Amino acid sequence: MPKTPLEIAQDLRPALSRLNLLYFRQADSYTISLAQMSIMTILDETGPMRISQIAQAEAIRMPTASNAVNQLESMGLVSRVRDVSDRRGVSVQLTEKGKEELIRSGENRNVALARMIENLTPEEIAQVEKAAPLINLILNRYTEAHSKD
Repeated sequence: MPKTPLEIAQDLRPALSRLNLLYFRQADSYTISLAQMSIMTILDETGPMRISQIAQAEAIRMPTASNAVNQLESMGLVSRVRDVSDRRGVSVQLTEKGKEELIRSGENRNVALARMIENLTPEEIAQVEKAAPLINLILNRYTEAHSKD
């Protein structure tokens, strides 16, 4: 009998938490946090967004999103622009410096994660390769379901 989502979560959570912690410690020396990188990635993928849209996409509160945007703006990684659809509104977009930092930081983090994966056998690496689309699917389905709330 297949496991329930809760049973699967109970199996995965400890390892994912520890893996994330170890990965985060490696990424700790980078200039932007994982949360900031996530916001920058969304802006890179979707283009300019209002802070309320960023908060919704990241499943965080508006003050948290606003604070993160302020930090990114102070580093010159994002800028605020008038929303073309509503002149009263302001959107946030990546700057050229932000795009460059996103690429550089992403490449460095890819290397850090690759170091964790390279300890596996070729067969295990093939399993991780097959799991990657499923992990993305979990993220996408969760984001879609919660963006409607």
